[in-house]
Amino acid sequence: MLANIRSAALLGIDAYPVECEVDIAPGLPTFQTVGLPDAAVKESKDRVKSALTNSQFPFPVQRITVNLAPAYTKKEGPSFDLPMAVGILVASGKLPAHCVEGCWMVGELALDGKVRPIRGSLPISLAAREAGVRALLVPPENAKEAAVVQETPVFPVRTLREAYEVLAGLKKLEPVKIDLENEFLQHSSYRVDFSDIKGQENAKRAMEVAAAGGHNILLVGPPGSGKTMLAKRLPTILPPLTLEEAIQTTKIHSIAGTLGRRRALLATRPFRSPHHTISDAGLIGGGTIPRPGEVSLAHHGVLFLDEFPEFNKNVLEVLRQPLEDGQVTISRVQSSLTFPAQFMLAAAMNPCPCGYYTDPSRECVCSPRQIQKYLGRISGPLLDRIDLHIEVPSLKWKEISDTAPSEASAPIRERVCRAREIQGIRFQGSGIHANAQMTPALMREHCRLNDPSQSLLQSAMEKFGLSARAYDRILRVSRTLADLDGVPDLEPRHVAEAIQYRNLDRSVWRS
Repeated sequence: MLANIRSAALLGIDAYPVECEVDIAPGLPTFQTVGLPDAAVKESKDRVKSALTNSQFPFPVQRITVNLAPAYTKKEGPSFDLPMAVGILVASGKLPAHCVEGCWMVGELALDGKVRPIRGSLPISLAAREAGVRALLVPPENAKEAAVVQETPVFPVRTLREAYEVLAGLKKLEPVKIDLENEFLQHSSYRVDFSDIKGQENAKRAMEVAAAGGHNILLVGPPGSGKTMLAKRLPTILPPLTLEEAIQTTKIHSIAGTLGRRRALLATRPFRSPHHTISDAGLIGGGTIPRPGEVSLAHHGVLFLDEFPEFNKNVLEVLRQPLEDGQVTISRVQSSLTFPAQFMLAAAMNPCPCGYYTDPSRECVCSPRQIQKYLGRISGPLLDRIDLHIEVPSLKWKEISDTAPSEASAPIRERVCRAREIQGIRFQGSGIHANAQMTPALMREHCRLNDPSQSLLQSAMEKFGLSARAYDRILRVSRTLADLDGVPDLEPRHVAEAIQYRNLDRSVWRS
């Protein structure tokens, strides 16, 4: 007898329907899986057999063939265990075929019949909504995440026996419902705040400018000056996530398996801080079946690269495409996948190998050649893609011992949101949300300079030998500074402050 169970598989950050066809025929006892299964799918036969037996279901001593259609796409992971087991129950006559009509199901089976969590339940639920299913059976740990798609009836099943009873109508379950607004409120707070940082007013100002315009930022300073503290608090001054952004970000983390059990949504901006030993595939994404890397996990958030020059050069160079395009394309022989990667890059580095170059309180022991070689690990094209380069000096005793409260993240975030609102009106309908994403045509329209500003920028270009890309970055930052001030025109003070944020272009670093 033939059974057809509907399930889903992941491709990139989306899911697509899969038909799990189970045929039981007379012959020598075998269990064969076809349809481009990977090793984990092939091993399902052993898990399914033990789960059926330990759930008090007879296992057919016949020839069993499972086909996962469409057969031209590779299937991976253990999420097909549950549909395979239910398919065997239907094909062997233990469950009527009409009970599974309009139902999708996913889940890994333990040997005792328990249903274990899987990756990607949110994109699977979105695909189920498009297909108009009447029920989606998922592991309990994935139920809240799948229920984010409120049009999809989600039913959590703890065991294979419970799944059988629900499908057969022997047990009544209510679909899982969640309050998205309440879910946002519960998880929208940050554990850190800008009020934790003492001193560093110039650096705080630069972080505010970066957040207001979506600009990338590089922090340069000696060890212990607070670079990492500043970077970790950058998400707290970014505008709150919208529901659409939260769903997009949650999809990526769900596929990567980093969302966490029993959590429905990511309600805060992601902050990713990979170690400098990471590979280019780990940063960008990859694998036989490509999975998202750190740049995609930081989508709508912040990617923080500490000890910037210590990263392998080939790893840093692959950042160029996502920094420019906001997405990553990974090509394989059989397919090409595109992952979103719209993130803010925050990087931190010491000014030299010992860390104390330009520090007035500590003597640098590095030779000029060592310093030049250290800074040379970051290529010019990559450095040009970072809008703000700022120095973070060591704190003085007066700043460390000061007990006066520092400005908190909330008022800074309010100013950032006002600047972003101006940009939202300016770029309405263009698909651009921040000044850092402006195209040359939009820059010509919105970044016009008056004569004093033009002369100031010309002098800076000639003195520092800035590139054409650096010129564009200065204009974008100047536009953000004007938005923070709430004025329509770029004034010389905006251009002057933007030039100050091109720190590594100055002669003290290049000499």
